[in-house]
Amino acid sequence: MVNEKMEAALNAQLNAEVYSGYLYLSMAAYFEDIDLSGFANWMRVQATEELDHGMKFYDYIIRRGARVTLTTIDAPQTEWDSPLSAFEHVLEHEQMVTGLIDDLVNLAIEEKDHATNNFLQWFVEEQVEEEENAMDNLAKLKLAGDNKSILYKLNEELAGRGTEE
Repeated sequence: MVNEKMEAALNAQLNAEVYSGYLYLSMAAYFEDIDLSGFANWMRVQATEELDHGMKFYDYIIRRGARVTLTTIDAPQTEWDSPLSAFEHVLEHEQMVTGLIDDLVNLAIEEKDHATNNFLQWFVEEQVEEEENAMDNLAKLKLAGDNKSILYKLNEELAGRGTEE
């Protein structure tokens, strides 16, 4: 069983993960609107992944005998100046989530909750991957600049995400 402080923190993270899914779905809609369906696909896959992360927290909270508490999810941003600014937002968001996970790990250590600390280690590694993916896509967009041919090629590349399994 987790204590009340840990239960509240885990629920906050569950809700943050759901918000992340909502944000990436909003980005997918933005990319659909500007006719970059490959970018939209990448964001849809990302949204699903974030919702899956939320469910990992949901299941863990229940497994530990605690209560899941869902809260209001804020409306995400819906417009960006460019694909580049959208991916800059992705990186900023993932860095913020990394901070939230780090805070949870620190709390688990402080509370001597070894089971929760162990559970969170998967998310620590996942955030390394999330930031790496965001930085990679951001670097490609910066290299593309105003070159529509490179943007088109990147759009084709991102359309393949989720089909490589």
